[in-house]
Amino acid sequence: MRQFESSSNGHKRALVLNVIDNVAVALTPLAAGDMVNCDGASRGCLIEARMAIPVGHKMALCSLHPGDKVIKYGQPVGLVTQDIAAGEHVHIHNVVSARAG
Repeated sequence: MRQFESSSNGHKRALVLNVIDNVAVALTPLAAGDMVNCDGASRGCLIEARMAIPVGHKMALCSLHPGDKVIKYGQPVGLVTQDIAAGEHVHIHNVVSARAG
């Protein structure tokens, strides 16, 4: 489990639930331009939130393209329907749930 911290105050801002996840979950509301630093990640990164991301919602850790799997909990939870840049909000406007029947 990787926790992302604000580069300015050290508070936990986002959480990666499994090392293979390609999204982080916002623990606090993120505003466009917020810098979120991955502390001690196996693939260290500093992500800028490119848009507002509500608490509990997903933020892309890397570029995702139509047909890519959204990985959360180490499992595919959705399929990308449009290009998503690192730091963008990942939600129903750009992903179809893998749980849909």
